[in-house]
Amino acid sequence: MNTSPQKVLVVSEEAEQRFALRRTLDALGFDPGEASNSANSLMRLRMVDFDAALIHLSGPWVDGMDLCRQLHQSHPRLPLLILSDFISLEHKVDSLESGADDYMIRPLPDSELKARLRAAIRRSRAPVIPASSRLAIGEIVLDPRRRRVEKSNAEIPLTPLEFRALHILMEQAGKPIPHGELLAMLWGPERRAYRERLRVLIGALRKKLEVDPAHPVYLLTHHQFGYVFAA
Repeated sequence: MNTSPQKVLVVSEEAEQRFALRRTLDALGFDPGEASNSANSLMRLRMVDFDAALIHLSGPWVDGMDLCRQLHQSHPRLPLLILSDFISLEHKVDSLESGADDYMIRPLPDSELKARLRAAIRRSRAPVIPASSRLAIGEIVLDPRRRRVEKSNAEIPLTPLEFRALHILMEQAGKPIPHGELLAMLWGPERRAYRERLRVLIGALRKKLEVDPAHPVYLLTHHQFGYVFAA
């Protein structure tokens, strides 16, 4: 059995923060590496097979959004987690829509950081539903074995969390799934109240799949109940 520590790339403009986070992750049982910017991150990812990237934001770092987009485009299955020093709902939404899988605000316990990193890595590796055939509804095709989504024969890059959410919804097309149930399936039972995070996730999927995200034809809101993928 492979017991090698999971590799996490720490990205921060600040050398002091990179050192502190590497020391924390090492103490938590991870194998950390570091990068200072987008170009350095992409180079490191070509050299090492990292399991996740932890992106530190000390302020509203605009390049952080570009970094998320670049990493998601080049490594769509790599979990991207934001660790922020400031509270901003707008920035949180922008980060998640740019490809981040999670957004954490400091201070937070080391135990929570460890749990959320391990959960993100676990989600990226686990199949959504075992041994399922490809799903085709309208112009959308989801192939779980290849972890690939296409619309009109063109591939749509999705984050691991976006892929998992879409697979759940398409597997039960036509059946409204309650907010709480979908949250529990994606983030665990303790996240049932995180309605805003789910709204952001569905919004990001609509931007990628719908012709007009404001008037969706696939990912529909079922009044005050939940979401449904049109059958």
